[in-house]
Amino acid sequence: MTPPNPSVAVAVLTRDLRVHDNPTLVGAVDAAGTVVPLFVLDDAILRSGFNRPNRARFLLECLRDLDASLAARGAGLVVRRGDWVREVLAVVEQTGATSVHVAGDVTGYARRRVKRLAARLGADVELVVHDGTLFVVPPGDVTATGKDHMAVFTPYFRRWQREPTRDLARTPRTLRLPDGLARGRLPAVDALATGELSPDVVPGGETEGRSRMTRWLRAGLPAYEDDHDALGNDNTSRLSSYLHLGALSPLELVRRAGERDSPAADAFVRQVAWRDFYAQVLAARPEVTTQDYRSRGDRWHRSGDELEAWKEGRTGYPIVDAGMRQLAREGWMHNRARLIVAHFLCKTLYIDWREGAQHFVDLLVDGDVASNTMNWQWVAGTGTDSRFNRAYNVVLQARRHDPRGTYVRRYVVELAGLDDGYLHEPWLLPEDDREKLGYPAPIVDQDDARDRMRKVRSQTT
Repeated sequence: MTPPNPSVAVAVLTRDLRVHDNPTLVGAVDAAGTVVPLFVLDDAILRSGFNRPNRARFLLECLRDLDASLAARGAGLVVRRGDWVREVLAVVEQTGATSVHVAGDVTGYARRRVKRLAARLGADVELVVHDGTLFVVPPGDVTATGKDHMAVFTPYFRRWQREPTRDLARTPRTLRLPDGLARGRLPAVDALATGELSPDVVPGGETEGRSRMTRWLRAGLPAYEDDHDALGNDNTSRLSSYLHLGALSPLELVRRAGERDSPAADAFVRQVAWRDFYAQVLAARPEVTTQDYRSRGDRWHRSGDELEAWKEGRTGYPIVDAGMRQLAREGWMHNRARLIVAHFLCKTLYIDWREGAQHFVDLLVDGDVASNTMNWQWVAGTGTDSRFNRAYNVVLQARRHDPRGTYVRRYVVELAGLDDGYLHEPWLLPEDDREKLGYPAPIVDQDDARDRMRKVRSQTT
């Protein structure tokens, strides 16, 4: 074992894959003259249901970009694979590092592995957890009196807006690795996750993310308040994937958006605040990834055929099918479409929200555990929404948010030539014309199915 070396610090990077505004990295730089930027491909995560091809490819692209940025500053990314705690300890022992820096996270697993690391580090090695790396306002900083979290977004957001935040961390100009430390190599995508990749996933990496952020803040943000729900316009930032793996700093994004000082900027910042809101819920209630936040005693409807039709985008409801096909093609879905397809699954088909959440995890690049879980629970009526029987008519949603059918035509190609009057309700066409389309009939009558859901719930709540 190498003797303790006060000139070496380890920065264990997790969901903070960037060199700009990274308190974890800067904390290690400030602690020692020699820094090990370390990423561990954690076997426990790679074996879990969370590891999927789209996110694996995006992760590797982020890591390659980060390695290039670190190399340009004189270092490079050190990569290991295996048990996360064991691999971190091995690097600490090999280099004699006297401090380890890591970002604070909110999932039960992330917190448990940091506790395991703390228990295994020697008395002469300091563990520093940087709670302000992954969020604008760290979980636990905003709470209700006598509570460990806040369950209602609006009062949370008011306090979130007033909460002091840290200064942006400087970007290190130079870095130096310890002599003789093997860097390791990044694997190919299929060595991490097998399966079909979505063809149109955005490229990963901080460089790409920052370029997209700058362009969108300049060109997209000014119209955000007016049309962020307009499916056809597609005027959302599409930065969620970069935020998920920390290729972008949420604090820097909020600061730069706030410089615009406009209703559009305020509307955008409010959406980013939902990310922190759900993170603090998950931090306080880690069990909500599999259990209802507020149980309604649901006796969920089970239908493998209906579930598969939903997944494959062949429900017969064009706006639902468009959303699901966008997900399959891009590994991403417009936020309004996510709301619509989730309501259709949980409130029309009355299928368990966990089925939908897992399918999203299978495909979404931005499949954040907290946001994905709690958004699904909100829709299902088992989460933080007090109106647990809230249900949408998907046809009305389509007319309101895709009035000209631009979104539907983009993803449901067999309906591209259909007149506007029939586009959202193709079942109204004469039978011969419907058959020529090659598009399925609705798998359920949404009004009858919604009544079925409400009847069952009225008997259990």
